[in-house]
Amino acid sequence: MGRQFFVGGNFKMNGTIKSITSIIENLNTAKLDEKTEVVIAPPALYLLLAREHLREGIEVAAQNIFDKPNGAFTGEVSAEQIRDSGIGWVLAGHSERRVILGEDDQFVASKTKAALESGLSVILCVGETLEQREAGRTIEVVTHQLQAVANAINDWSKIVIAYEPVWAIGTGKVATTAQAQEVHAAIRHWLSSKVSSEAAAATRILYGGSVSEKNCRELAKQEDIDGFLVGGASLKPACEWCLSEIVYFYDIRELGEKANNDRIVVDIINSHL
Repeated sequence: MGRQFFVGGNFKMNGTIKSITSIIENLNTAKLDEKTEVVIAPPALYLLLAREHLREGIEVAAQNIFDKPNGAFTGEVSAEQIRDSGIGWVLAGHSERRVILGEDDQFVASKTKAALESGLSVILCVGETLEQREAGRTIEVVTHQLQAVANAINDWSKIVIAYEPVWAIGTGKVATTAQAQEVHAAIRHWLSSKVSSEAAAATRILYGGSVSEKNCRELAKQEDIDGFLVGGASLKPACEWCLSEIVYFYDIRELGEKANNDRIVVDIINSHL
């Protein structure tokens, strides 16, 4: 049985009750492919709004958690609190938190462990900077980030890995199909050699980094690309969401030529981040 195609939408620090409700209404009426798992990650303030109003079959992710269960950690939210709110997923290791907030590999691993122990599923983000890519260190950097998590956990069955080259996030730049597949294949090889062949076969590896309706078709055809993490939602100057049209999700590798005649991939929120 093949890996289920996955599309995640990370809204980042964008949205209002009105705009997110509009997105939810669009998703609730969209003809999404039942073979594709869809997860959206609104800002923390709107997690319950999303969970309460989204139709069954579309999941919700927190953008962040803290790695402690409770205590004097002002402004933080624990994995247990997220789970208690009926949220099933969380992001960990996004480059904006690594770069802007200084979260290192060990902290990302600790948060991933806390999430799994609380019963959450994790979208684990990894990726290299432009400087690291130009130095030929992409695979070294990505596998080092993964190894930190492997040192903290044993079970990868509730982890989806998202490869997001930092230099391509919100820039309009995108890794070529060959570049993306090369890194995805290297991640799967690392899983096979460092975790298990079963984990390598079962773990879904997403691509993120200026994903759009223009490039997703070719990316989705690749053997080791199992979906997308679509970067968030930017606001128009008038504080309205800039939404692209809803398009449908297909696992191209399964549908073959049919997919070439249909419309592909996500309710993409047009991003300039």
